[in-house]
Amino acid sequence: MTGTGRTRLDQPRTARPGLLSLPSYDPEAFGVLSERIARFLGTGRFIVWMTVVVVVWIAWNTLLPTSVRFDEYPFIFLTLALSLQASYAAPLILLAQNRQDNRDRVNMEQDRARSDRNIADTEYLTREVAALRHGLGEVATRDFIRSELQSLLKEIDERRDAPEPL
Repeated sequence: MTGTGRTRLDQPRTARPGLLSLPSYDPEAFGVLSERIARFLGTGRFIVWMTVVVVVWIAWNTLLPTSVRFDEYPFIFLTLALSLQASYAAPLILLAQNRQDNRDRVNMEQDRARSDRNIADTEYLTREVAALRHGLGEVATRDFIRSELQSLLKEIDERRDAPEPL
């Protein structure tokens, strides 16, 4: 496969000059549009409007005179329209879900990194608090100094009251 210009099998071929090329589009804009459509398809408003359209369609083609009916009883055209709507809705919904999955994955990775930083910070602070506690164990407290001063005063008083040796 040295003559094809393709170095890896997992990469698509580039378009050949001179052949029919498809129009280009912005994948981000298409993704945003598909998310808006998928969001609308999941609303009660869409279900109500779809129900109204189907009921009007069936009523039109069953209750009105035969001369104005455009889709007789098996409602082949209605079935075709609903199938067409479903065939477009499913890939758009899947595309929107894939984009949401990608956003969720990025958010999860950011949350994991933030959690790792929080754990590291907590461990650091725990070590610092332990070092401070250890250091405070070696520092003289106010009560310790007070008791030492009292014992020194007591010793001084005892020496003062004691008779001086000749």
